[in-house]
Amino acid sequence: MRKNNIVMARGKNRLPADKRKASVAANEDGHSVDWEALLAGLNGGKFVVEYGADRNIFRQGQAAGSLFYLRRGEVKLSVTSKQGKEAIVAVLQAGDFFGEGCLAGQQLRIATAIAVSDCTLMKINKQAMARMLHEQHDISELFVTHLLSRNIRFEGDLVDQLFNSSEKRLARILLLLARFGKERKSAKVLPRINQDHLSQMVGTTRSRVSHFMNKFKKLGFIDYNNGGDLTVNNSLLGVVLHD
Repeated sequence: MRKNNIVMARGKNRLPADKRKASVAANEDGHSVDWEALLAGLNGGKFVVEYGADRNIFRQGQAAGSLFYLRRGEVKLSVTSKQGKEAIVAVLQAGDFFGEGCLAGQQLRIATAIAVSDCTLMKINKQAMARMLHEQHDISELFVTHLLSRNIRFEGDLVDQLFNSSEKRLARILLLLARFGKERKSAKVLPRINQDHLSQMVGTTRSRVSHFMNKFKKLGFIDYNNGGDLTVNNSLLGVVLHD
């Protein structure tokens, strides 16, 4: 049985001001923020944790006393109703935070976090993170911007769920999972994002997802290699943009 490995991070001094400013400046130039460097400024209160695929990081209803920064791998957030119905609300990738509700007074987890693939995370005590955000306003602004950007994406998911067809929703989710961008024509999606997961995210049946995936493949929008990896081509955008 696989075990979670928890490693105590060595204590580090606060990140020097010049390096901290360099990390902030990178964001102002339109590049991704170096959260690894910024979080190195935390004095204690953080641990490096590793989870194997399909392991629970935390469960819905558990006490919320920390947040996580995803360094490597993919994590899905799911919620379960009182009737036992499960829905995937988000799939997070390297560079994302999750579990930050504890910073706003959330006492219990409102979702379950599960490792989709082997993951390396930084587990951060809420008191340590709150202290850093209070003392270092430049990092606080970056953190708020990061969360707002993610919430905008979640709002887009909600609008998509309410007003678009299941075919469009599936196409949009595939593009998001592939981190589709203008800088490349195609990107791989993890093979562990299977059709059962996709059906939960789209809000439809697995048979409908299978039907649309076969359709997308015939039209050349997606493809599979011998290892089962899924490649999403930029032509799939046409499904999302078509009225």
